[in-house]
Amino acid sequence: KKNHPLPNKAKSGEISQRQPVSADLLTFEDPRAFKAKSVWELTRALCVFQFCSFPKLVNNCGKLMSFTRALMGRSAFSLLLRPIVYAQFVAGETEGEIAASMEKMSSLGLHPMLAVPIEEDLGESTGERRYDDNLATMLECVKMSHKNAWSKDPMMQLKITALVSPELCVRLTSLLAKEKYDLNRLVSAMNGEPIIFPGLRDSENTHFLLGLQRLNQIGEASEGKVRVLVDAEYTYMNPALTLITMAMMKKFNQKQAWIWNTYQCYLKESRMLLLDAIKRSMDHSFCLGVKLVRGAYMDKERKLAVQEDREDPVHRSWEHTNDSYNACLDIMLNLIAQKPDQYMIIVATHNEASVRHAVTRMEEMGIERDGGSVCFGQLLGMCDHVSLTLAQLGFSVYKSVPYGSVDDTLPYLVRRAQENRTVLQGIRKERELLRQELRRRMRVPG
Repeated sequence: KKNHPLPNKAKSGEISQRQPVSADLLTFEDPRAFKAKSVWELTRALCVFQFCSFPKLVNNCGKLMSFTRALMGRSAFSLLLRPIVYAQFVAGETEGEIAASMEKMSSLGLHPMLAVPIEEDLGESTGERRYDDNLATMLECVKMSHKNAWSKDPMMQLKITALVSPELCVRLTSLLAKEKYDLNRLVSAMNGEPIIFPGLRDSENTHFLLGLQRLNQIGEASEGKVRVLVDAEYTYMNPALTLITMAMMKKFNQKQAWIWNTYQCYLKESRMLLLDAIKRSMDHSFCLGVKLVRGAYMDKERKLAVQEDREDPVHRSWEHTNDSYNACLDIMLNLIAQKPDQYMIIVATHNEASVRHAVTRMEEMGIERDGGSVCFGQLLGMCDHVSLTLAQLGFSVYKSVPYGSVDDTLPYLVRRAQENRTVLQGIRKERELLRQELRRRMRVPG
């Protein structure tokens, strides 16, 4: 198969925005996208991806790692994991380690999007002190994202369930099915007013006020400095997460989109939810930032639908999800072409067809590759053949970057691996490109 050389930005300067993107490059089949990686980095990635190609290992990786840690001891287990799985998917633990990883990323033309590996699900809440501790960690993430020159437009991820209990989010979701909550009242609560929300018990109302004030601190610290991308989670709490995020947008997105929301296109209602968000942004006169994903909770969503004897919220096929993703993408690109200062999107996907679709539409509509309104996103340690190719073509590309100790990040990595196992098991192409680049380095005949 013929390789098509990638442009060398370092030699030729920035890629001209007017120079069309070659269709050959958008096949993402050139192993030279990995040219800046060391032999060890290539070998490590290949070994990790080979491990991830076995469904039983991925499905049971949490139990396997817990057993290994108990057998070896915490310190020895950490020493084993650090140079392999941890180094593949995590930036580091200390600020120095994180800085070194970010500087390497910047040298490749990629931008970091820091992700604190903190989240909670039902039954995991431990009280207000834990949420206050999480707030301190999140504020440190805002500070770290801003003070270092890793990106001209810093981003970070936020899970609301790190600051507000999942139980309350589920309770709010059930209440929202019966009555609407006014965004203005949520904004007032963020500002410290003792608002009483209908349907909540006194203890729930108190916790909600504290949670909104914590989120307000994140908004105040990040406004004008760091874009905060709020993650979507499960459908049994997403309406509450969206309500809170919209209130943050109303307060902090008056001039630019500093707070963003996530839309999961594997859900049948994704297009409707996106259109509703657009309408709200118009009604309340705020800018809208959108993180567009396919979604990672499919198996659990389907199991819950069966258990609760309700309609499956997930599209019935991969093709329907692809159509949903591209339709939502087109809606946002059309808006951005008209009002690039009011709407922004991160095309957060490892799907090459959707990336090609976005690039093609951007070129057709005259949307700048690195203009700030459209960027692309993939996970650290995965899909580098797409990320690096896009960056070398002059597009703005972010990598989702978790950081922290092995103990702190392990539950996060296990959960992400199990949620993304279909992606992990389907990265045959990236494995083959890694092999090709290793053969080229070693001059071994293919």
